[in-house]
Amino acid sequence: MTGDGLSGSDLFDGGDDLFGDGDDLSGGDVSRGGNSATGPAGTTGPTTPDSAEARAAEAEELAVEQALALVGSGSQAPGHDRTRATGPTPGRSGGQANGRAPRGQTPTGGAGAADEPGPSPYAGSSPYAGPSPYTDSAPDNPAPAAAPGSPPTDEPASASAPAPAPRSPVMDLPWERARAVAARAGRGGPRAVVRLALDRALGHVLAEPLGALTDLPPFDTSAMDGWAVAGPGPWTYDEGAGLLAGGRDARLPDGTAVRIATGARTPADTTAVIRSEHAHADAARRLLSTRRPLVTGQDIRPRGQECRTGDQLVPAGTVVTPAVLGLAAAAGYDALPAVPRPRVDVLVLGDELLASGLPHDGLIRDALGPMLAPWLRALGAEVSAPRRLGDDAEALRTALASSDADVIVTTGGTASGPVDHVHPVLAALGAELLVHGVAVRPGHPMLLARLSPDGPHLVGLPGNPLAAVSGLLTLAEPLLAGLAGRPAQDAYRALVHADVPGHPHDTRLVPVVHRAGRAGGRDHVAPLRYNGPAMLRGIAAADGLAVVPAGGVRSGTEVEILDLPWAPATPWTEGCFT
Repeated sequence: MTGDGLSGSDLFDGGDDLFGDGDDLSGGDVSRGGNSATGPAGTTGPTTPDSAEARAAEAEELAVEQALALVGSGSQAPGHDRTRATGPTPGRSGGQANGRAPRGQTPTGGAGAADEPGPSPYAGSSPYAGPSPYTDSAPDNPAPAAAPGSPPTDEPASASAPAPAPRSPVMDLPWERARAVAARAGRGGPRAVVRLALDRALGHVLAEPLGALTDLPPFDTSAMDGWAVAGPGPWTYDEGAGLLAGGRDARLPDGTAVRIATGARTPADTTAVIRSEHAHADAARRLLSTRRPLVTGQDIRPRGQECRTGDQLVPAGTVVTPAVLGLAAAAGYDALPAVPRPRVDVLVLGDELLASGLPHDGLIRDALGPMLAPWLRALGAEVSAPRRLGDDAEALRTALASSDADVIVTTGGTASGPVDHVHPVLAALGAELLVHGVAVRPGHPMLLARLSPDGPHLVGLPGNPLAAVSGLLTLAEPLLAGLAGRPAQDAYRALVHADVPGHPHDTRLVPVVHRAGRAGGRDHVAPLRYNGPAMLRGIAAADGLAVVPAGGVRSGTEVEILDLPWAPATPWTEGCFT
């Protein structure tokens, strides 16, 4: 394996499913909500239209899996059974709660499979609940798209397999459209403005353009330590006289010189400043001469060289950095007009999560609580300490109804399993659902809602860690940028080294690292190996996420890159993660 990319099955080492958020293609449920259409092992539910459609969806996904198994070496991950199981669905639907353990068998009969969710009780207010743009253009039985580099297969489709069901008219939003909805939601309301003292404004966004309150510099100043001189030389000087920064205005008679410090106001009628190292002072005669030709105005910073009063220094929407603070202070500001940081509450759902110690007895560590607060702060939010609510619908409803935050972020519970309470609670509160699933892997069960016309927004993240990161960058980042007045992240493209398989229908977000070009080659990105929905090892080493379109990309193709709000602090070795 080289540091430039991956080959074959190396990309998927780790044994996780390729696209899901718990939708394990190696024997688990493949429906979007995780509700199996089959009962316990060896039995099937009643033959109903719903169960037939669910089984058909499974058949389609199984065909997809078989095509993807041809990528690279074609070998399956160790320990994974590639045969479709008909027993209990492993794991929680939608990959919730950091990859939680099984919670028992799913009901038989297949009613409520998430690929066919039916009308949402609170989707009527959303403009995106109508027929999907895919419905009229996509065939009822789309052929699964093989990843780039997959060898062709001559195997005929099984004659006994049921015909796949048509895709539901209520479908996941395309990834780009979901981000646009989140951005519009953030920009939707009137923006508050606060005036913050300079020592409190760091990291906020300017609500108004920053105009200069004075000329910069406000008067002619010396650019060097040396001598201010008037007229042609040589110049007489007074040994004890000198001008320091902050001195009063003075006049300099023709043919005279005076010592001057960097930043000091130059006397009126000063011809130039001679640097100390270029001057020769004859102490006996008290005459100053120059070792270099004199140029009028040399080493003098003229008044208004940087700006004039009223000039725009930086536009509205600029993030206040230390340099912006320095510029504002120089231009005469004591406080800055800023957009308040959005206030965010984080609610961690799941009974199986531990706050400390090693996993034991079916309990696992909460990875999202420690990660989300600093990540959201890096996106410009004020974040309260994460709260762990467990799988308690009433506790969730109380927390949502009582929050005074601008945005509430939940983890887990966004699918349709027996302990997935986010959708029912939102419906009970009369929330407006703006995004109900996104066509992206990992993380497709994410959602965006508005609790009331003037109330907070809610971003529902899947519980698997990398799926939650996908939701952060897809919905939370553009929403918070809009609320905070920040400019949207500039999209850019980069070459990717290594073929990157894609999902047949959905966008994939794959952790990547930037690599410098070698021997005159172009800079590029390399996909990271640990990219399963429950994994954080890849994203911990990543510089960004590659936006891989449906069907995948070949090595040497340009892909869109989403930068992370920081860069890795450690120069990871290529052999460890790539």
